[in-house]
Amino acid sequence: MEKIAINALLLDGILRYKRPDMLRHKVGGEWQTISYEQFLRRAAAVAHWLQAKGIRRGDRVATFSNNRPEWHMADLGIMGIGAINAPLYFAESVERMQFILRDSGARLCFVGQPEQLGKVKQVWDELPELERVVTFFGEGEGDKVVSWEEVADEKTGQKFLQKFVRRARAENPDNVATLIYTSGTTGRPKGVLLTQSNLGTNARDTFNNYEIYPDDLSLSLLPLCHIYERTVANSNLVHGIPIAYAESFDNVVENMKEVRPTMMAVVPRFFEKFYSRLHANLEEMSPFKRKVFDWALSVGQRNLPYKFQAKTPPLGLRVQLAIADALVFRKIQARLGGRMRAFISGGAPLSKSLNEFFNALGFNVYEGYGLTETSPVISTNLMGPPYKPGTVGPLVPNVEVKIAADGEILTRGPHVMKGYHGLEAKTAEALEGGWFHTGDIGHLDEDNYLVITDRKKDLLKTAGGKYVAPQPIENSLKDSAYIANAVVVGDRRKFAAALLVPNFEAVEEWGSKQGNTFGDIAEMLSSGSVQALFDAEVEKVNRHLARYEQIKKYALLEQDFSFEAGQLTYTQKVRRRVIEEQFAAVIDGLYTESGGQAIKQLE
Repeated sequence: MEKIAINALLLDGILRYKRPDMLRHKVGGEWQTISYEQFLRRAAAVAHWLQAKGIRRGDRVATFSNNRPEWHMADLGIMGIGAINAPLYFAESVERMQFILRDSGARLCFVGQPEQLGKVKQVWDELPELERVVTFFGEGEGDKVVSWEEVADEKTGQKFLQKFVRRARAENPDNVATLIYTSGTTGRPKGVLLTQSNLGTNARDTFNNYEIYPDDLSLSLLPLCHIYERTVANSNLVHGIPIAYAESFDNVVENMKEVRPTMMAVVPRFFEKFYSRLHANLEEMSPFKRKVFDWALSVGQRNLPYKFQAKTPPLGLRVQLAIADALVFRKIQARLGGRMRAFISGGAPLSKSLNEFFNALGFNVYEGYGLTETSPVISTNLMGPPYKPGTVGPLVPNVEVKIAADGEILTRGPHVMKGYHGLEAKTAEALEGGWFHTGDIGHLDEDNYLVITDRKKDLLKTAGGKYVAPQPIENSLKDSAYIANAVVVGDRRKFAAALLVPNFEAVEEWGSKQGNTFGDIAEMLSSGSVQALFDAEVEKVNRHLARYEQIKKYALLEQDFSFEAGQLTYTQKVRRRVIEEQFAAVIDGLYTESGGQAIKQLE
C-alpha cells in the first residue's frame, strides 16, 4: 500500500473541491463562511511566520484552543513546514497543560481565548523552551504574545502560497506530524507520536465506503485536540465536505437547527442526553400522542432488520414507515436540523439498545472504534452494510486485527503510531511482537465485525474469583431515563455495586406525577419512593446478568462526574481510578451492613 502524507492529502482535497464555504463559524451571533482560498492563504502565512521565527522540522508547536477555523489553519501551517502540532484540550487544567508543554518541549503555543492565555502566563516562567504565544483573539502584547492577524496575514500568505504548497506536499510520509497526549484514564498521560502517513492513510480510508453528496455539511463538536474529531475533520476536508464549528456542547442542538448538518462525530453522552430530553417530553405528552409515538417507534423497530441489511422492506411496512415519518420521526429529526444522515459515534462504547432506539427513529448511527495510538480508526460501521449494532463494524482498509489468547485486541498497519514520546520502554511494551496491544478485550464475529467487550484493565475480579466487565453493565444502567451516569465497582470485593448519578430533571418530573415534591436534591435522594424507583431500574438490568455480575448495592450521588473534578476525560470516559479514590468512603460504605441501597436478591 502506498504511503500518503496528510499534508498532500489535505491539499489535494482542498484544491480539488475549491469550496467557497469550506469552513463556517459563528461571529457576533451570525454564521460566517471562510473559502478555501482564505484558508490556504492564512495557512501559508502561518508557515512563513513560523519559519521566520526559527521554527524548523521536528520542532513542537502547541495548539491550546477551542474548535474554530484558526485551529485548522494553524495545524496545516505547522505541519506544512514539517513541525509537529502538540494540541491541548481547551479546558485543560494548569497542571496538565504545564506538563504537556514541558514534556513536549513546545517552542510556541497558539491559544484560542483569554482563559488559555491566562493559564500559560501562570506557569510561563517554568517553561524555559516556550518562546512565544500566538492569540487567536485581540491584540498582541509585544514580541512574546503575538496576534493572529499579524501571523496569518493573507497578503503575506498569497505571496508565499505556491512555495508553501510545494513545501508541504514534499513532506516525507514517515516524518512525525503530531504529538497527542492521551487523555489519561489511568496514570500519567503519554505523548503519542503520529506520522504524516498515520494521519493520511486513516483520513483517506475512514470514509472509504461512505457515499458523499455535494450538499453535505459536517458539524464539529468534539475537541479537535482529540485524534477522533481531527481525523473526521481531515476526512471531511479531503472529500470536500464543509465544516461548521459548534459553539459548545450546551449549544449544539441550537447550532444543529441553524446550520442543518448532515453528519457529525459524537460520543455516547450526546445520545444519552438527547434521549433524556426526549423522554422528558414524552412524559408530558397526552395519552393519545404517547400512543402515536409508541406505535411509530414500533414501526421503526420492525424496519431495523431491513435497514441494517440495506434491503427494501415489504410494501405494508413501507406505508407504515411513511406515516410514522410524517407523524413522529420528521418532527424529532427537525430538532437536530432535519438533514442528519450520519452520526459517527466513538470515544466510548454506545449501548446497543440506545443505538437501535435512534436508528428506529430514522437516524443513522454508525459506531466505530480506535485509539489515539491508532490514528485512531480501526473499525467502523460506516464500512457496512450490513450494519450491526453491538459491534464497532468491519475493519477499515489496510488495517489488520488479531485476538490474543487472553482476548486482547491487537492491531498492525499504517495506522499504528511511531511510538510514545520519550518512553522507549512503554513503546516496546505496546508494540511487542510488531502488533499494537490496545488494552481492550473483544472478538471478531462470524462476519469479521469487531466486538468490544471491555477494557482489559477495567475488568473487576470479585473476591469469589469471578471477572465482571463493568462497561456493558454501566451502559445498560444508563439506558434508564432516570440514570444519567453509572460506575460499577467491586474489584476484590464480595460483590458488584454501583455509583449512580440520577437524571435529576427526570426524577423530579416523575415525583411530581406521583404527587411528591422535593425541597432539594438531598431530600429527593433520601425519599423512599425515589429509592424504590431506582431499585426497580437496577433490577431491570440485573435480570439479564449472571448472578455474580448483578448489582447488589448502589449509592445515589448528588452531582454528575465532571472533567473539572478530574473524573472524566474530555471525551466523557470515566477515570475509574480517580472516581474510586474520590468516592472511596462511599464505596467502602457499600460493603458495610447498613451502607448504600441494597437490591433484593433475584431468583
